Amino acid sequence: QVQLVESGGGLVQPGGSLRLACISTGSIFTTSAIDWFRQAPGKQREWVAQINRSGTTFYEEFVKGRFIISADIAKNTVYLQMNSLTPEDTAIYYCNTAPTQSHWGQGTQVTVSS
Repeated sequence: QVQLVESGGGLVQPGGSLRLACISTGSIFTTSAIDWFRQAPGKQREWVAQINRSGTTFYEEFVKGRFIISADIAKNTVYLQMNSLTPEDTAIYYCNTAPTQSHWGQGTQVTVSS
C-alpha cells in the first residue's frame, strides 16, 4: 500500500497563496482518484477537492475559483494551489486516496493570519 505525504503548509497573510503537495511513495493513482481534505481546530475533517486519473477535478463550493488541484504523474504528486486565502482556510490539510482511503498522514498545517 502506498503512503501519501503532505507538505507545503505554512503561515501566510490573508489574500496570499500557498501550494501544497501530496507525494506518493508509489504511483500516485493506485486508486482512481486523490482527495484533499482539511480539518480546522474544533471542527470535523471536510473534503476540499478531488482529481481523478483522467484529470477531471471537483471542488467543494467554498474553494471554487480560489483553489486548483492538479497532478504530476511523473513526480507521483498531486498539488493543491491555494489562492486568495482567508483566515477561514486555516486548518491541517490532508490528502488521501479515493474512493478507498488509505491511512491518514500527518497533514500539513496552513495558517492564514495577519
